[in-house]
Amino acid sequence: MATHPSLDELTPRQIVEELDQYIIGQDDAKKNVAIALRNRWRRRNAPEDMRDEIMPNNIIMIGPTGVGKTEIARRLAKLARAPFIKVEASKFTEVGYVGRDVESMIRDLADIAVNLVQEEHKEAVQERAREQAEQRILDVLIPPADKGKSRSASASEVNGPGFVLQRDDESDDSPARTDEENLRQRTRQKFREKLANGELDDREIEIEVSSDSSSPMMQVFGPMGMEEMGVNLQEMFGNLGGNNRKKKRVTVDEAREILTQEEAQKLIDMDQVKEDALQRVQETGMVFIDEIDKVASDSGQRNQGGGGAGQGVSRQGVQRDLLPIVEGSNVQTKHGMVKTDHILFVASGAFHVSKPSDLIPELQGRFPIRVELNNLDEDDFYRILQEPRNALLKQYRALLESENVDITFEDEGVKEIARVAAQVNAEVENIGARRLHTILTTLLEDILYDVPDKIHDTELVIDAEMVKDRLSSIATDRDLSQYIL
Repeated sequence: MATHPSLDELTPRQIVEELDQYIIGQDDAKKNVAIALRNRWRRRNAPEDMRDEIMPNNIIMIGPTGVGKTEIARRLAKLARAPFIKVEASKFTEVGYVGRDVESMIRDLADIAVNLVQEEHKEAVQERAREQAEQRILDVLIPPADKGKSRSASASEVNGPGFVLQRDDESDDSPARTDEENLRQRTRQKFREKLANGELDDREIEIEVSSDSSSPMMQVFGPMGMEEMGVNLQEMFGNLGGNNRKKKRVTVDEAREILTQEEAQKLIDMDQVKEDALQRVQETGMVFIDEIDKVASDSGQRNQGGGGAGQGVSRQGVQRDLLPIVEGSNVQTKHGMVKTDHILFVASGAFHVSKPSDLIPELQGRFPIRVELNNLDEDDFYRILQEPRNALLKQYRALLESENVDITFEDEGVKEIARVAAQVNAEVENIGARRLHTILTTLLEDILYDVPDKIHDTELVIDAEMVKDRLSSIATDRDLSQYIL
């Protein structure tokens, strides 16, 4: 199995090749984001006196919906294993108004980074955690000798009141006790082997696990984004209510997973996790701001009075709140302070009504790189259906293979699907590659419904005639295509 090179080894050209496996076309956009990603590595390796002076080149993508804007940013973040968040600019409100302020996206990004780094730390200790989890399972299956009980109490439990087999002067290392311990160890070893071989996976046992859900939570409402901060009363007042443990009856296989996660959580240092997460946010974090055009007022609207002017002022307020975040400022999160100076911001918008120059000049200057993404045509749809690693046709094949049905899409059939998608986009509403989802759902609706009741253990072929038969009447009827496709 081929392994992907690490981020430090990826050149801009290799980054584009990785993106090509998932995104068809849009070469200019992929080229610019690849340069932006590589520049991060270059900055980390630049002379120390210049490192803090090198700022990320934020990008604004211009193009209609469904052409790959979000997918490029998301795949780039996965490739870099970087904290990534997508937000809609239209959801934010100016400070002083009811709603979410722009700093909330940095707080959310910090949460995502903590979860990402926490999983990496857990993965590093997974082997040790699994060993400890299996020890706990063995303790349930074969309880260890209880040394805390008195000898007389132990004897009373075994022989009844008044029958004591062990004299007061009998030592713990007597031959009888040694033989008992040896027998226990041999039994434990046998169970350990059965556990490793999976022979005990279906046996039910009762385990004790932490009960996080019982911690009381208090929601705080107030200024400066405090609506996001849930205060855990259990953390504030300590373990006043005890250790919050509960018993749960599960199979050994389920217990192994539950206890491994619990032991892994104990083995990691959360202070170090938070420190690493904040560092990663500041050095490699990515924020994708969608619908940036929705907070831009077109020049004609700016000259209007009344409600239009008020709406324009509100939109400009959001833009002005975005300015310090994009330019570089300190944002307080529940994990610590985050500096946004080197976070990469990628904005996108269709700009059907407004244009990038309608953004306030200060914000325009914070996005020096502008990339225009092209509309997708019939040839692009043909490639999108087949070439990407996660292509739609591959997804449907995998779905039906789970039902022992082999489905084949003939080349002419694929071309016909692409033609219908391009036609409906041109005549109804251009939603880009998302149109392929609706087309294929309509095309395969009856097949997906009849499997496995009527169709099973067979091969299906989707050819051009079948595509025309199921879609042509809908595609040519404008009223139908508006509601179905």
